[in-house]
Amino acid sequence: MKSYRQELWFHIPTRRAFVNITRQVEDCIAESGIREGMVLVNAMHISASVFINDDEGGLHQDFEQFLERLAPHAPVSAYRHNDTGEDNADAHIKRQIMGREVVVGLTAGALDFGPWEQIFYGEFDGRRRKRVLVKIIGE
Repeated sequence: MKSYRQELWFHIPTRRAFVNITRQVEDCIAESGIREGMVLVNAMHISASVFINDDEGGLHQDFEQFLERLAPHAPVSAYRHNDTGEDNADAHIKRQIMGREVVVGLTAGALDFGPWEQIFYGEFDGRRRKRVLVKIIGE
């Protein structure tokens, strides 16, 4: 069995964003030479997410509105975590809802996706460098 590890780095200039990272993950697969196995993609920060869904702008706006209703950024004083001087408690909650990672099967060098599935990096407390781990195991 072979393994491959790569870190993808992001610097999102806004507090929140959704970025389609499918192409970068596919580039990692090609570089790895692994044709059959599993691909793990996970956000290595507690205020960011990796998830699978459709790359459709209206849906992403729906996610943004839904998450903001569940865990609004303001008032920051509403969150005990922010008593530490932080202002990102909502980002931690949003990450918990959207998830830390995805695992996708790899067959014949391609991601085992259903129709419309894509991999996204979800940023909930941007404006600094963060990374995503891509780990591939197989043959």
